[in-house]
Amino acid sequence: MRFRLPAVVFLSLCLGFLTLFGGGAAWAVDKSQLTYDDILNTGLANSCPEISSFTRGTIAVEPGAAYTVTDFCMEPRQFFVKEEPLNKRQEAEFVEGKLLTRYTTSLEQIRGQISVSQDGALTFKEQDGIDFQPVTVQLPGGEEVPFFFTIKSFVGKTEPGFTSINSSTDFVGAYKVPSYRGAGFLDPKARGVYTGYDNAVALPAVADAFKKTNVKQTPIGKGELSLQVTQVDGETGEIGGIFESVQPSDTDLGAKEPVDVKIRGVFYARVETDA
Repeated sequence: MRFRLPAVVFLSLCLGFLTLFGGGAAWAVDKSQLTYDDILNTGLANSCPEISSFTRGTIAVEPGAAYTVTDFCMEPRQFFVKEEPLNKRQEAEFVEGKLLTRYTTSLEQIRGQISVSQDGALTFKEQDGIDFQPVTVQLPGGEEVPFFFTIKSFVGKTEPGFTSINSSTDFVGAYKVPSYRGAGFLDPKARGVYTGYDNAVALPAVADAFKKTNVKQTPIGKGELSLQVTQVDGETGEIGGIFESVQPSDTDLGAKEPVDVKIRGVFYARVETDA
């Protein structure tokens, strides 16, 4: 009996070292194996699968070949809003905001394709999936900033010279940011783009000061995204890393000027060779 505690401690240390140095295999939470009660109110549905931080493999690529990206998931973890300074001599800075949207911020089940040019430059094109989420953050002063978190039609490229996807691969490019409100949305005065009134009556209908509020629009914005691959499992085709994007906020159907929103987080995906 007196040897039981030392034995348990020794076995725990051995298992810890095996886990730490046992090859760094990738792992991911398979949500399909969990029940509704396992996920309910836990936040797991909003979390992307993860890869061991010790995984540093490679996925070989060949010029002219195409590779399918599946299960692409982006989980935002920090939000910043660009605020204009009170002093004109100072430059605008990004201020971290508090997330008000709960458990519905991640993008997932996204598909895409990676192509390889003759000079070894990789191009990742997003195709479809759950690639948008309406999100709202609150600034320290209490102002709430809604925006349409998305990567629709993202096209990201790397520098030339790649023969594999590895921990030095960075995809940088632009994407489209649709309007936060749809064309069928009605404001409190029942004005909309193709439904409701086309403008307000009386003074607001003729005053130039209310023109932007009266004439509803659904402008398409532009975002910039950087995907930095940090973990690669060559056996399973899994990749993971961090991302940073900058995109415009909501314009209230063209009634106000958008502000820049910076999003930082992690991503996960699987890369498969096209037959």
